[in-house]
Amino acid sequence: MPMINRIAEFQQEMAGWRQDIHAHPELGFEENRTADVVAKLLESFGLEVHRGLAETGVVGVLKGTPGGGSIGLRADMDALPIQEQNGFDHCSRHDGVLHACGHDGHTAMLLGAAKYLAETKNFSGTVSF
Repeated sequence: MPMINRIAEFQQEMAGWRQDIHAHPELGFEENRTADVVAKLLESFGLEVHRGLAETGVVGVLKGTPGGGSIGLRADMDALPIQEQNGFDHCSRHDGVLHACGHDGHTAMLLGAAKYLAETKNFSGTVSF
């Protein structure tokens, strides 16, 4: 199946991850819940997960076929000290804290890439997320 078609199949799942992260924003070095969510998802995809980097950081390692190099793909998880003024279902549940610059979306997209690559393993080398 073409990559774009497979990713489209779990687009709603990725949107759910983003909405969950958006609803539970955490300031820098306080992203404990977000780190837990990310680590559990990476583990469910079969990645080797390392926790506690720079306090709340998470790294998932995925190995493809032997012979390739290594690449790191990263996203920030922290939110900003801003009051959200939206009324949608997944608006911030934390007074005075908001994902206002896309880190929730970046994290969800990176999780989507990890899920796809873990399913297909159609690469050589190592990808760290």
